[in-house]
Amino acid sequence: MPKRETNIATRPMRAPTLLRYIIITATCISAKTFPSMTMNSPTKVYAPTNTALQLKAAKQEHPPVPRVCVVTGGTGFVGLRLVEMLVERGAERVIVFDIVPPPDNAWKHPNIEWRIGDITDKEAVDEVVKGADCVWHNAAAVGPFHPKDLYFKVNHQGTLNIIDACKAAGVKKVVMSSSPSTRFTGADVDGLTEDEMPTLPLKKYLQTYAETKASGELAMREACSPGFMTIAVAPHQVYGPRDNLFLPNLLETAGTGRLRVFGKGMNRNCWTHVDNYCHGLIIAERTLKPDSPTLGKFYIVTDGKTHPDGNQYLYFWKVLDEAVVAMGFDSLWSKAHYPEAFLYFFAYVCKFVGMLIGSTFKLNWFNVRVLTMHRWFDISAAAKDLDYEPIIGFREGWNETIEVFKESWLPNFIKNQKRAGWANISHGSQVKIDIQAKEMKKQQ
Repeated sequence: MPKRETNIATRPMRAPTLLRYIIITATCISAKTFPSMTMNSPTKVYAPTNTALQLKAAKQEHPPVPRVCVVTGGTGFVGLRLVEMLVERGAERVIVFDIVPPPDNAWKHPNIEWRIGDITDKEAVDEVVKGADCVWHNAAAVGPFHPKDLYFKVNHQGTLNIIDACKAAGVKKVVMSSSPSTRFTGADVDGLTEDEMPTLPLKKYLQTYAETKASGELAMREACSPGFMTIAVAPHQVYGPRDNLFLPNLLETAGTGRLRVFGKGMNRNCWTHVDNYCHGLIIAERTLKPDSPTLGKFYIVTDGKTHPDGNQYLYFWKVLDEAVVAMGFDSLWSKAHYPEAFLYFFAYVCKFVGMLIGSTFKLNWFNVRVLTMHRWFDISAAAKDLDYEPIIGFREGWNETIEVFKESWLPNFIKNQKRAGWANISHGSQVKIDIQAKEMKKQQ
């Protein structure tokens, strides 16, 4: 008998065959209806310089980021990590704008475009922000070691340039990197929220850096509107791999045997892992909507309740001593403390001598105060309004940072035997300061 042919569409299916048919059909429909669900979705990428903790945090699920991002000050400690995290979270184009070229180990990813330029150069700023979905404004003259005029040029005028350029180019979002020092009066900050701190502008600032960052933030706030949405986010005492300011300066002084505990050494403090700060900067952008309560506001993000014992603070000198001892240096607690009265007197002497010889000293009135006062914050506002929580816990982040410094910083210190003492600052910090000062002289 001739073999009977049966149409596959009408032939009864066995259970396994039917199941496969349903799965294949559903997949084809979903691929047409929801293209993002296809197998052609972009593969996640991660910065090659990531530590184990950074990689673990990067692989967590995070909200999407804008397609085109601009980061000013993108070669610095924070800026460099911010650029990497934006790419890791899916940014298609990240334009990095800074006065110095990227470091040799910077991520050479095709989505990252490095541009060398000066934030005080209005034409360069006008050009760099064109087409951006959001600008992260990180460029700043940081710390107490720059020429005074440079602070006003970079921190104040540079911010005005960003505001004008973004408005002209139709950029609707700016996330500004700010500092808690803009609100410091010299009084202890013992667990205050942002609303409990002094409001800007202050009658008097403790240093030029704080004054110029505050004036830039005020300008950004005044410019904020439903059509030009801004927010300011600040960390406190940023630490982590590739730190080139905070930990290197203190460890260099400890390595020469000249660092001592200031005062009683029981001042409470809070710190922010660099990845936690960058995470706060990134998620702040998502809150920028015309009716958002975050518009024009100031937020602080730290390691929060991952600090020791579930508090939002640590004891500064005790935790710093962990890094000092790990480098093989004598414990700070094994030496006599410097009385506060002596430190303030010596700070004024350093200021006077520095003016005479044209040198910069680490020891100054501001540093004495901030290293003896309580400085920690209640970050409940960031948790509520930004949905912020740390992506790297303090203890694991600090331990890893210490290990990184033992492997990368310590051998160089031993080799060079830098006699840093109270004068001069770390080489990495000084290089950028010199370039910024040189550019400013060209413009005069």
